[in-house]
Amino acid sequence: MRSLETGNKHYSTALYAIAVSRLYAMKIIALRYKPLLIAFILIAIVPGVSFSQNNQKQDSTQVLTLDQCIAYALQNQPGLNQSLLNESIARTTNSINLSGWLPQVNVSGSLIHYVVLPTTLVTNTVTPGGEPIATRTGTANVAIPELTISQTIFNPQLLYAARSAPLYVQQAQEATDSSKIGIVVSVSKSFYNLLQTLAQIDVLKDDTARLGRSAADAYHQYKGGIVDITDYQEAVITLNNSKAQLFQQLQNVVPEYAALKEVMGYAPEKHFNIAFDTVQMRQQIAFDTTQALQYEKRIEYQELQTNKSIQQQLTSYYDLAFLPTVSAFYDYNYEFESDQFSTLFSQAYPYSYVGLSINIPIFTGFSRLENVHKSRLQEQLLDWREVSLKSQIYTEYTTALANYKSNIYSWKMMKDNEEQARNVYRVVSLQYKQGIVAYLNMIVAESNLISSEIGYINALFQVLASKIDLQKSIGAIPYNSSTQKK
Repeated sequence: MRSLETGNKHYSTALYAIAVSRLYAMKIIALRYKPLLIAFILIAIVPGVSFSQNNQKQDSTQVLTLDQCIAYALQNQPGLNQSLLNESIARTTNSINLSGWLPQVNVSGSLIHYVVLPTTLVTNTVTPGGEPIATRTGTANVAIPELTISQTIFNPQLLYAARSAPLYVQQAQEATDSSKIGIVVSVSKSFYNLLQTLAQIDVLKDDTARLGRSAADAYHQYKGGIVDITDYQEAVITLNNSKAQLFQQLQNVVPEYAALKEVMGYAPEKHFNIAFDTVQMRQQIAFDTTQALQYEKRIEYQELQTNKSIQQQLTSYYDLAFLPTVSAFYDYNYEFESDQFSTLFSQAYPYSYVGLSINIPIFTGFSRLENVHKSRLQEQLLDWREVSLKSQIYTEYTTALANYKSNIYSWKMMKDNEEQARNVYRVVSLQYKQGIVAYLNMIVAESNLISSEIGYINALFQVLASKIDLQKSIGAIPYNSSTQKK
């Protein structure tokens, strides 16, 4: 196939907007001018919209290969950047949850004015054994700044936070890895879809130009009395069909190009061209289908195992929730007292104390036992989810493997068909020019050639896409793991 056998290329997606307007112009011209002029204009215009090869003058638009598109997406894709932010949020949340292990220092104060001083009953020293005497105590104004320092010695909730902290970070990293895998798959498939359409345009361009020449030859032969008008009309019909297919593919470029930019996180107002190496592309088709399916390589399975570990830690926390909370504390009070507010801060009466605080949950309305029961039920849910996930992964793997093998076989058959159709067309074309066969044979040969060329292109990119699906199914998509970086 001509369009895929010339090595390194890059397609200029910006040229296809011009191509669309040119095709509209051809449609208008077709209504006014003779068929011979139509064929000439077609041959002259359409080749200008194909692609720029490396030996041609390059424009200033950035040219990206598939690997470069993936690298750009891994830096700029909004969804991935959100996952990276979630990693930072997970670490910050852990720091907040673990801050309770550090000393807690607080400063507080109070300013009190007694409208009526408190009463204290003191022993009657005047009349032993008599009624206690009610006595007003204290001063009218009291100001007490207080410094409190506490240190947690043991707390079941903080113990759970310490054990689960690395698991929450791992969970966030695995979510990032899952996003990266999704980006590699999406960018690759979008790249192949766009490249497939551009390759089809390249083939249809050459076929339309060839059919234009055939229509011109048929027109000359009709005018010379060599053939009747039906040969010329059949040539025009075939030409119009090819032009319609070409126009349709030109229209498809715009949304496919937009889809690629979307999954890359590329700004819609910016433009780039895509480049590919056909030799390298065909070399990358091969894949070792004898690899055994290992569930633990799938990121979904890894995420599930992390969720199970987190749930197990939560169950352990509820199991230990009956343990006491133990804290040490130190209080320092700098008390000011005076009956006159103006002299309140002239004299201080400081005092301090240390202590140990213990809080033992005796009865909590069975909430701890119910939480333990609930958490263990949730563990069972995750166990069943693992069974379901394994079945899903196996189905994906067998489907992807079958599709890859069938597409490989189809690609080889389509390649042989394309070569056979090209040889048939060459022979039939010579026979028609020599008057051996009817023009109907030419139409059939041309139709088979176009179908085989398009079929080969479709088969090639179906193989590449199915290989991506197979790699994903066995957890072999190449990406930079966040977990491995840490």
